[in-house]
Amino acid sequence: MRSAAMTSCHGFPVVWVSCAKMFCTLFTVATFVALVLLGFAVGAFGTLVGAGGGFILTPVLLILYPADSAATITAVSLVAVFWNAASGSIAYTWQRRIDYRTGLMFAISTLPGAIAGAVVVQFANRRFFDAVTALLLAGLAVWIVTSRTTEPRTASQSGRSIRRITDRDGKSYDYSVPVARGAIFSVGVGFISAFLGIGGGVIHVPLLVELLGFPVHIATATSHFILAIMSGTSSLTHVALGSFMQGHGLRRAASLSVGVVAGAQLGALLSKRIAGDRIRQLLALGLIALAVRLGVSVL
Repeated sequence: MRSAAMTSCHGFPVVWVSCAKMFCTLFTVATFVALVLLGFAVGAFGTLVGAGGGFILTPVLLILYPADSAATITAVSLVAVFWNAASGSIAYTWQRRIDYRTGLMFAISTLPGAIAGAVVVQFANRRFFDAVTALLLAGLAVWIVTSRTTEPRTASQSGRSIRRITDRDGKSYDYSVPVARGAIFSVGVGFISAFLGIGGGVIHVPLLVELLGFPVHIATATSHFILAIMSGTSSLTHVALGSFMQGHGLRRAASLSVGVVAGAQLGALLSKRIAGDRIRQLLALGLIALAVRLGVSVL
């Protein structure tokens, strides 16, 4: 029979026991460095796919910190998502790929759901929370893999607003947006993202591209702008509710934030050199890997 130390962090292999102890119970210089590096990787990949990184960070934190409440995990993740989204938005602003008009309307629509999600997660059971997260990630991956890329719509239609964005490289994007439909979707996105601590970009980007007809690169940039507003509101709600009081929540959030700010700049740079279809593939791959790992920990 394996000792408790060997299985204290969701069944880490024997060679990871010391690392598991470090993450589960202590906050040392090594922990700080490890979390900064984790934040950098999450920030780079999350910004590349326009998802903010929360969809990666929340499952990883669930695995690293099995004793923490769902509220603490989501609070830490959302702080990192905020700084990732804010940093990425600065980079995308320089690239001129953000649809501010649409993004602001959708961001405002997410706020009621974002506040409600941060409140409801205070009462969530951890095992149930882990299972729901795994199922959502797997479902999104299947949707992205099986759906066909929607061509941006430019024709004027009832309920759709015409958009034209020209980025810093001179490339123009013409499309139209069903504003009312997108605002309704955003309310649900706000709740789910705040409840699970995933930031919402992993849901918003597929919605913007597959259902609302956004070009992929405009969707990833605009999603980051929306994320910054939504995750910032959710984080303040968690502060008011005392979600950071357990363990080293604030220290973990600060360490991850240092990494994601730098990683977001790299992700935004890489996004200019990677095709939209490849970005979708990377997003689906990341979702599947994390869903499988988190699902195993639930069983």
